[in-house]
Amino acid sequence: MGSIHNENVVWKSFPAFPSNVKLATLVGEPNKNEPFIVRVKVPEGEIIMPHKHPEDRIYTVISGVFYIGIGENYDESQLNAYPPGTVLTLPGGTPHFHCAKSGEYITQVYAIGPLGLSYINIEDDPRKNK
Repeated sequence: MGSIHNENVVWKSFPAFPSNVKLATLVGEPNKNEPFIVRVKVPEGEIIMPHKHPEDRIYTVISGVFYIGIGENYDESQLNAYPPGTVLTLPGGTPHFHCAKSGEYITQVYAIGPLGLSYINIEDDPRKNK
Protein backbone atom coordinates (compact mmCIF):
# COMPACT_ATOMS: atom_id res chain seq x y z
CA MET A 1 0.00 0.00 0.00
CA GLY A 2 1.30 3.45 -0.85
CA SER A 3 0.36 6.87 0.42
CA ILE A 4 1.14 10.51 -0.21
CA HIS A 5 0.63 13.00 2.56
CA ASN A 6 -0.44 16.50 1.62
CA GLU A 7 2.82 18.02 2.89
CA ASN A 8 4.78 15.73 0.54
CA VAL A 9 2.99 16.76 -2.67
CA VAL A 10 5.54 18.19 -5.13
CA TRP A 11 4.22 21.08 -7.22
CA LYS A 12 5.77 21.93 -10.58
CA SER A 13 5.11 24.24 -13.49
CA PHE A 14 3.30 22.65 -16.41
CA PRO A 15 4.12 24.11 -19.85
CA ALA A 16 0.48 24.10 -21.03
CA PHE A 17 -0.63 26.30 -18.09
CA PRO A 18 0.21 29.89 -17.17
CA SER A 19 3.50 29.91 -15.22
CA ASN A 20 1.97 30.47 -11.77
CA VAL A 21 -0.43 27.50 -12.12
CA LYS A 22 1.14 24.36 -10.66
CA LEU A 23 0.61 20.65 -11.24
CA ALA A 24 1.52 17.67 -9.05
CA THR A 25 1.55 14.09 -10.28
CA LEU A 26 0.35 11.76 -7.52
CA VAL A 27 -0.23 8.42 -9.27
CA GLY A 28 0.89 7.04 -12.62
CA GLU A 29 2.59 8.76 -15.51
CA PRO A 30 0.20 11.14 -17.31
CA ASN A 31 2.12 10.89 -20.59
CA LYS A 32 1.52 7.12 -20.79
CA ASN A 33 -1.55 5.07 -21.66
CA GLU A 34 -2.40 4.32 -18.02
CA PRO A 35 -4.53 5.68 -15.17
CA PHE A 36 -3.15 8.79 -13.49
CA ILE A 37 -4.04 11.24 -10.75
CA VAL A 38 -2.77 14.81 -10.78
CA ARG A 39 -3.58 17.89 -8.73
CA VAL A 40 -3.81 21.37 -10.18
CA LYS A 41 -3.27 24.46 -8.00
CA VAL A 42 -4.52 27.74 -9.44
CA PRO A 43 -3.81 31.03 -7.61
CA GLU A 44 -6.42 33.69 -7.03
CA GLY A 45 -7.39 35.67 -10.12
CA GLU A 46 -5.86 33.26 -12.65
CA ILE A 47 -7.89 32.31 -15.71
CA ILE A 48 -7.27 29.21 -17.80
CA MET A 49 -8.71 30.00 -21.19
CA PRO A 50 -10.96 27.63 -23.17
CA HIS A 51 -9.31 24.31 -23.91
CA LYS A 52 -10.13 20.62 -24.16
CA HIS A 53 -8.61 17.26 -23.26
CA PRO A 54 -8.95 14.06 -25.31
CA GLU A 55 -9.37 11.95 -22.16
CA ASP A 56 -12.48 11.66 -19.99
CA ARG A 57 -11.78 13.26 -16.60
CA ILE A 58 -13.07 13.05 -13.06
CA TYR A 59 -12.37 16.17 -10.99
CA THR A 60 -12.52 16.35 -7.20
CA VAL A 61 -12.33 19.77 -5.58
CA ILE A 62 -9.73 19.53 -2.81
CA SER A 63 -9.74 23.14 -1.56
CA GLY A 64 -11.08 26.55 -2.50
CA VAL A 65 -13.93 27.03 -4.94
CA PHE A 66 -13.50 25.60 -8.44
CA TYR A 67 -15.13 27.78 -11.10
CA ILE A 68 -15.56 26.04 -14.45
CA GLY A 69 -17.55 26.95 -17.54
CA ILE A 70 -18.36 24.94 -20.64
CA GLY A 71 -17.86 26.41 -24.09
CA GLU A 72 -15.35 27.59 -26.65
CA ASN A 73 -15.34 31.23 -25.51
CA TYR A 74 -14.44 32.53 -22.07
CA ASP A 75 -17.63 33.91 -20.54
CA GLU A 76 -17.56 34.67 -16.82
CA SER A 77 -21.37 34.47 -16.69
CA GLN A 78 -21.10 30.78 -17.63
CA LEU A 79 -18.86 29.86 -14.68
CA ASN A 80 -20.32 27.45 -12.14
CA ALA A 81 -18.91 27.32 -8.61
CA TYR A 82 -18.07 24.01 -6.94
CA PRO A 83 -16.98 23.85 -3.28
CA PRO A 84 -14.49 21.40 -1.71
CA GLY A 85 -15.59 17.78 -1.87
CA THR A 86 -17.47 18.16 -5.15
CA VAL A 87 -16.85 15.50 -7.79
CA LEU A 88 -17.39 16.44 -11.45
CA THR A 89 -17.14 14.43 -14.64
CA LEU A 90 -15.97 15.96 -17.90
CA PRO A 91 -16.17 13.90 -21.10
CA GLY A 92 -13.13 14.03 -23.38
CA GLY A 93 -13.31 16.70 -26.07
CA THR A 94 -15.50 19.06 -24.02
CA PRO A 95 -14.30 22.67 -24.38
CA HIS A 96 -14.14 24.39 -20.99
CA PHE A 97 -12.42 27.15 -19.02
CA HIS A 98 -11.52 27.79 -15.39
CA CYS A 99 -11.13 30.81 -13.13
CA ALA A 100 -9.85 31.22 -9.58
CA LYS A 101 -12.52 33.82 -8.98
CA SER A 102 -12.67 33.72 -5.18
CA GLY A 103 -9.17 32.65 -4.19
CA GLU A 104 -6.77 29.79 -4.83
CA TYR A 105 -8.25 26.39 -5.57
CA ILE A 106 -6.85 22.89 -5.88
CA THR A 107 -8.53 20.18 -7.94
CA GLN A 108 -7.57 16.55 -8.27
CA VAL A 109 -7.97 14.94 -11.68
CA TYR A 110 -8.31 11.23 -12.38
CA ALA A 111 -8.08 10.06 -16.00
CA ILE A 112 -6.51 7.47 -18.25
CA GLY A 113 -3.61 8.91 -20.23
CA PRO A 114 -1.98 10.07 -22.15
CA LEU A 115 -2.91 13.52 -20.87
CA GLY A 116 -3.62 15.99 -23.63
CA LEU A 117 -4.49 19.67 -23.62
CA SER A 118 -5.29 21.85 -26.62
CA TYR A 119 -6.48 25.43 -26.46
CA ILE A 120 -9.43 26.48 -28.58
CA ASN A 121 -7.54 29.66 -29.56
CA ILE A 122 -3.88 28.81 -30.18
CA GLU A 123 -2.95 32.34 -29.04
CA ASP A 124 -4.06 31.40 -25.50
CA ASP A 125 -1.55 28.54 -25.30
CA PRO A 126 1.43 29.43 -23.05
CA ARG A 127 3.56 26.92 -24.99
CA LYS A 128 3.22 29.11 -28.09
CA ASN A 129 5.02 32.01 -26.41
CA LYS A 130 8.08 30.01 -25.31
